[in-house]
Amino acid sequence: MPINVAIKIVKSDITRLSVDAIVNAANSSLLGGGGVDGAIHKAAGPKLLEECKLLKGCDTGEAKLTKGYNLTAKYVIHTVGPVWKDGSHDEDALLASCYRKSLIIATENNIETIAFPSISTGIYGFPFERACKIALKTIVEFLYETKNIITVYLVCFSEKDFYTYNKIYKQHYER
Repeated sequence: MPINVAIKIVKSDITRLSVDAIVNAANSSLLGGGGVDGAIHKAAGPKLLEECKLLKGCDTGEAKLTKGYNLTAKYVIHTVGPVWKDGSHDEDALLASCYRKSLIIATENNIETIAFPSISTGIYGFPFERACKIALKTIVEFLYETKNIITVYLVCFSEKDFYTYNKIYKQHYER
């Protein structure tokens, strides 16, 4: 891991983190939904929805930037993860693209701290451990290529998710 970069795995409410940007695991309309998406829209307030309407949606594997409004974070990066079918419909590549495109937007906007939820593992049904491996691999590879982002937070909803992320990180990336 480059010396100027840190990956932190935390169990927290992503809407309350003091970071430059949080990533929203959004649906393709970007107009709010359940889970993380609903929590972010609720915490950010109605101006987030107004700005999202102007974006006219987002394709799976892509990402778009908005202001954070009432959030502590200055920005929200909305990304649309794949719905899990059976693993043979480019789900892995699309999920990796969510992380990569979000990180590209972050570097283009001089964002130094970014927090990710676990994308596609809720109602979209992506197997959690598989998603963790893809997220970590994509983030680590990207961080080796850039000098802009200093800290990436992987925000876990449950103790089980926190344990799984830490286990995979220690097995593959901790030295």
